[in-house]
Amino acid sequence: MKASTEKLFCTLQGKAEFPQLSKDGHIIIGGAFSIHSKASSTQFSFDTYPDSPKCNSLNFRELRFAQTMIFAIEEINNNTQLLPGISLGYKIYDTCGFIPLSLRATMGLVNGQDESFSNSSCTQTSTIHAIIGESESSSTIAMTATIGPFRIPVISHFATCACLSNKNEFPAFFRTIPSDYYQSRALVQLVKHFGWIWVGAIRSDNDYGNFGMATFMNAAQKEGVCIEYSEAIHRSDSKEKIAKTVNIIRKSTSKVIIAFLAQGEMEVLIQEIALQNVTGLQWIGSESWVTSRQLATEESFQVLGGVIVIGNALLKEFWEAAFSCTLSAQDTKTYSKACSGSESLINLNNTYTDTSELRISNNVYKAVYAVAHSLHNLFSCSKINFVKQVTHFLKTVNFTTKSGEKVNFDENGDPTAKYELVNWQNDQDGLTKFVTVGFYDASLPVEEQFVMNNVSIIWATRKDKSVCSESCLPGTRKAVQKGKPVCCFDCIPCAEGEISNSTDAIDCFTCHSEYWPNEKRDTCLLKNVEFLSFTENMGLLLTVISLFGAITSIIVLLIFYWHKDTPIVKANNSELSFLLLLSLTFCFLCSLAFTGEPSNWSCMLRHTAFGITFVCCVSCLLGKTVVVLMAFRSTIPGNNVKKYSGPVQRLCVFICPGIQLILCIFWLLLSPPFPKKNVSYFKEKILLECDVGSIVAFYAVMGYLGLLSILCFILAFLARKLPDNFNEAKYITFSMLIFCAVWITFVPAYISSPGKYTVAVEIFAILASSFGLLFCIFAPKCYVILFKPEANTKRNMIGKMPSKSL
Repeated sequence: MKASTEKLFCTLQGKAEFPQLSKDGHIIIGGAFSIHSKASSTQFSFDTYPDSPKCNSLNFRELRFAQTMIFAIEEINNNTQLLPGISLGYKIYDTCGFIPLSLRATMGLVNGQDESFSNSSCTQTSTIHAIIGESESSSTIAMTATIGPFRIPVISHFATCACLSNKNEFPAFFRTIPSDYYQSRALVQLVKHFGWIWVGAIRSDNDYGNFGMATFMNAAQKEGVCIEYSEAIHRSDSKEKIAKTVNIIRKSTSKVIIAFLAQGEMEVLIQEIALQNVTGLQWIGSESWVTSRQLATEESFQVLGGVIVIGNALLKEFWEAAFSCTLSAQDTKTYSKACSGSESLINLNNTYTDTSELRISNNVYKAVYAVAHSLHNLFSCSKINFVKQVTHFLKTVNFTTKSGEKVNFDENGDPTAKYELVNWQNDQDGLTKFVTVGFYDASLPVEEQFVMNNVSIIWATRKDKSVCSESCLPGTRKAVQKGKPVCCFDCIPCAEGEISNSTDAIDCFTCHSEYWPNEKRDTCLLKNVEFLSFTENMGLLLTVISLFGAITSIIVLLIFYWHKDTPIVKANNSELSFLLLLSLTFCFLCSLAFTGEPSNWSCMLRHTAFGITFVCCVSCLLGKTVVVLMAFRSTIPGNNVKKYSGPVQRLCVFICPGIQLILCIFWLLLSPPFPKKNVSYFKEKILLECDVGSIVAFYAVMGYLGLLSILCFILAFLARKLPDNFNEAKYITFSMLIFCAVWITFVPAYISSPGKYTVAVEIFAILASSFGLLFCIFAPKCYVILFKPEANTKRNMIGKMPSKSL
């Protein structure tokens, strides 16, 4: 069988797409720009081939991007150092901002315009080696995904979607504008820098807006910035949908809006905002629209003034759109005035001729040069023109532009993220100008990435007021409102004993046990230390009374000493009386140990001195009572009790206090009283008091004193009616009754008294019982000695005794 010599022919399906701008060269670079902003809809009848969409509304900005690409190529062709002997050509397509047209432009760039070609495998090399474009992320994604398998590199000047950094999906994608991954974080740092934590968010309903806003919201959440609302719009949305979004903006409480919008969405949004007269908002814009002169009109400035951001066949149409005239005598529908041909570009003022804002145009310029340098490196190495190798050399390209800007790509095909913070301001002529007020450089350390210039910023609203809730002052804490973002909260005063010393504190913390909050509860102050002081009124009064008691006891002692030979002193046992008066003097003085700041010695002295001196008093009274009883018994014939009264008396005086002294010594040796700070009784102050140390020793000392007092009271009660003209037993009974009553009532008063009043009650009990003993026992005797000397006789002392027969 003879092999067939018939050639295989491959036929292009559909009509060939021709570029709007083109030029031949050894190497062709493709371009895709939205030279027109809108595309007419196409009717599908499914019985004939649909017509291509018609593009309208010339976009001067995108036209300038295309012209920048042409300028860069011409500059490279005139450069003898870069690609010597090789000329660059271009094919630039208009995509009209319409994804289907972006795909048609892509296929036109890859296939060429030949309607048929012959090859044994029906394949041929791509007509272009790289594509510059597109301006929008969604169109760029469609373009890159379509030609990705061919490894034809796409270098975008304006597509910022972070999704394009995924090298698994887009291995041949590069860009000269930073990824939204960094822009979103830069926007978060910007709002955080100015203290705006309550913001609204508007995004384009496409890949650029959705991916960018998702990254922003994720970063904002980590930095404590809350989003009140997040709305998505598209330029093709109905007027009702756009109006609904603007109504949400108007009714919101946030005064700062993050606008992650493409230029097309921003245009329709501004129109509706101006229509509803929504002003006083601080706009924070992405780089896609904020440097657009097409938006920077006087009407837009009323809405967006103060905005801050992070950064041919066409000749006829351009001429007509630029000068609002027609070059065709048959076409008078669009423009009624005919062009004269003498119009001058010198005085033309529009987006195309405006050279004050060339940030994105510069990205196009860099993209073309990046392709040129990669081709230069490719031909310098192998001299073989393989398209796949262009992608490889683009990854390693590294050069510096004439302006000194370095151009290279990281592993994701992205440049180093650097942004200018641009503020919309009016100049003296009332024209909007873009003023650089700061910089963001992601290559620097985190603390150095965000830098503000010393340039005045025009604000659309108070820069310090965009919050859901006002900041919580020190002394309060934040309590998140149920069902609302964390930026919406109530300020709850710190609980008693707690403070917060910072603004917007999440929790209050408890002061140290020796500290207490001030009235504002924002500072812990050292608690006031409370004790019964000699200098305060109550302490001074008790001190005076104590000294008065001690002095009175001494005076009575002196009176008894001066009249020691009188019958009334002798009859009441002068030795015991002197000892009792001396003990009472120490009882009065021991109360002074309870006043003043507690110390180790004063705490040990308080209860031990009190216990010993009062036991001495009670021992003397007990001895007096026993003597009275023995004296009565001695009057009975044949009874020799009187001779034992002296030893019994001494036994009471020495043995009883001796036992108490031993108990006190053991108390001081084993676990003595000590000063302590009581921080639990009062929350706002410290009680400086004496801890008794050993509870057992304390109760043993006090119990022993109580036991002697009860015994003395019982004996005195039994002797109260003995037949004696001056029976001391009834006075002892009455004094011990007062003594016991005072100490019985002391217990509940002591427990219920707060702070220093506890000590005051204890001193009062000591003084009351001491005065009770002093006055009940010695006042009658002193009255007789001083004012009834005629009754101070032996006869009177025994006047009521039964008379004896002579």
